[in-house]
Amino acid sequence: MKKLLLTLLLAANMANAEEVLHVYNWNNYIAPETVKRFEADCKCRVVQDYYGAMEEMLAKLSAGAKGYDVVVPTGFAMPPLIKQGMVQPLDKAKLPNAKNVNPAFLNSQFDQGNKFSLPYSFTTTLLGFNQTKLKELGIEPNSWAVIFDPAILAKIKGKVTVLDDANELFAASLMYNGFSANSTKPEEWKKAQQTIIKAKPFWAAFNSQSYIKELTLGNIWVAHGYSSDMFQAATDAKTAKRAFTVSYGLQKEGNTLSVDNMMVLKSAPRPDLAHKFVNFMLEGKNSSELTNMVGTGNPNSAAAPFVNAEMKKNTAVFPDTVALKKLEQLKPLDTKQRRDLSRLWTQVKTSK
Repeated sequence: MKKLLLTLLLAANMANAEEVLHVYNWNNYIAPETVKRFEADCKCRVVQDYYGAMEEMLAKLSAGAKGYDVVVPTGFAMPPLIKQGMVQPLDKAKLPNAKNVNPAFLNSQFDQGNKFSLPYSFTTTLLGFNQTKLKELGIEPNSWAVIFDPAILAKIKGKVTVLDDANELFAASLMYNGFSANSTKPEEWKKAQQTIIKAKPFWAAFNSQSYIKELTLGNIWVAHGYSSDMFQAATDAKTAKRAFTVSYGLQKEGNTLSVDNMMVLKSAPRPDLAHKFVNFMLEGKNSSELTNMVGTGNPNSAAAPFVNAEMKKNTAVFPDTVALKKLEQLKPLDTKQRRDLSRLWTQVKTSK
């Protein structure tokens, strides 16, 4: 009898146990109303943890961090996760909304056949700028020359920031010099480094953290950064009724594209909830809410009817077919290449 009561008590406790999904993601990367609706639909609670850089996420998971169900890595961070056996194959039978993904974003070089991942959103790396100031100075912002050509930089010295990120800054310099953003040829990396070193004295800072605020306040006039951040800066400047307009756009030489993807960890405590979450986020309206909130591009065809009309016209958020051909996703570097780039980067940072 005592054993039966204990069994019933355990069963009652399990029935009352809280259902929890743990998501490890970029900060501010799910619309709050989307989370609330998922929690209501699945009668669970979503706990989010955030990272500020892909390297941070990879290092934490590689060090053995447990307890997360879903992670949202950028393309080049997926191969290390797959190679180290940290993610599990997706059960496509539980993901009927996968049909909503635009085929152009499937079968990427990082996960052929989408065995482990499905696209979540994308951003481009480009230039945000004080449109009012650049117009006064007669500077066209549609070329990387704005941050690399000393003749142009002389007009905006001390008013430019670039990302404190070797991969992105070298990619921009490579494209400015007519090379692929993914070039690993030593002579092309050297040329890119020389371009950066010549431009560096004209920059205010390497800045990956506060350039949205600096651009919004008018303290800087040109910022190298992510399209979603520039959307935020433009929105904030407009809301604050600044005496200038913040805008952003792609560069004629090409830009890098970052496609973020949902993956379920092999150690996920709740793979069932994780699959429900992935499928929920692939529903058109749910997917559109992130785009409308933070200005990310959207790889979900079913989201289009719900995306703000003004947003859909923005070619920096939704590149047209011509621009799409010039976008490159950064590929992962091998150990030697990472070491070589790190050495070149150190020389850049210590140069006068």
